[in-house]
Amino acid sequence: MNFWDVLKIILYGIIEGVTEWLPVSSTGHLILFDKFLPLPFSSAFMDMFEYVIQLFAIFAVVLYFWKRLFPVEKYTLPENGKNKLRLKKEVLALWAKVLVACIPALVAFFVDTLFLKNLDDVTQSLMIACALIVYGVAFLFIENANAKKQARVHETSGLTLKTAFFIGCFQVLAVIPGTSRSGITIIGALLLGVSRTVSAEFTFFLAVPTMVGASGYKILDFFLSGNTLVGTEIIALFIGCAVAFAVSMFAVKFLMNFVKKHDFKIFGWYRIALGVIVLGALVLPALLA
Repeated sequence: MNFWDVLKIILYGIIEGVTEWLPVSSTGHLILFDKFLPLPFSSAFMDMFEYVIQLFAIFAVVLYFWKRLFPVEKYTLPENGKNKLRLKKEVLALWAKVLVACIPALVAFFVDTLFLKNLDDVTQSLMIACALIVYGVAFLFIENANAKKQARVHETSGLTLKTAFFIGCFQVLAVIPGTSRSGITIIGALLLGVSRTVSAEFTFFLAVPTMVGASGYKILDFFLSGNTLVGTEIIALFIGCAVAFAVSMFAVKFLMNFVKKHDFKIFGWYRIALGVIVLGALVLPALLA
C-alpha cells in the first residue's frame, strides 16, 4: 500500500463522514468513488470495509447525542445526599420508538444481501443515478408542498410508535443504491408531518441500531467466509474509521444547525445534478462508440 492508496482511504473516510448524514447517499458516493479510484483490496474486504467505516461514523452520533441516548443518569437523594443511578423514562421511550422503526430495516437488509450485492457495474451505476435524481425531485416536491404547512410533531417525544414504524418503512427503499438511508427516512418523516429538525434527529438515532446490526453481520460474514485480515487491510480499516468518525462529528453538527434555518432543497438539487453527471458518464461513451 503506497502513499496514493493511503490518500484514497482518507478520501473514503471523508466521503463517508460527510455523506452518511447528509441526505445524498453515502453508499452511492462510495460505490461511485470506488469505480473511479479503486483500492487494491479484495471485493470481500471492500464490502466489509464500507460497512465498518459507516459504523464508526455512527459512533459520532452516539457521542454528539450522548445525553439524549444514554438511558442512565445519576441523581442525589435529598434525605442523605447519596448518589444513585436511575433509568430515564424519556430515553427508554425514545429507544422503543427507534427499535420499532428498525423492524422494516431487517427486510431491507435481507433484500440487499440476497439480491442487490451482485449487480454488475453498469446496472449499479444506473440505479444510483436514477435514485439520486428521483429522490432529489422528491425533496424539491415535498419542500414546496410543505412550504405553507405546519408540522404536527416538533419534539421526538411527540412521535408515536405508529409514526416511528411508518418512518422505518421508508427505510426499506434505501436498499436501492443511491437512495440514501438518511434521505429516505427524512422524506418519510416530512410526509408524516414531522418537523425537519425532528426528522433529522430521529434519522440519526435510527442509524445507530441499524448500522450496528448491519456492520456486525458484515464483519461476521467476512470471517465466516474464510477471509482474514492482513496488515495493510488493518491499517486501511484504522485510517478509514478514524477519518469517518472525525468528519462525522462536524457533519452532524452542521446538519443540525442547517435544518433549523433552511430546507432540504439544496440537497435535492445536488442529487439531481450528480445523477445527471453519472447518467452522462454512462451514456456518452456509448454515443461516441
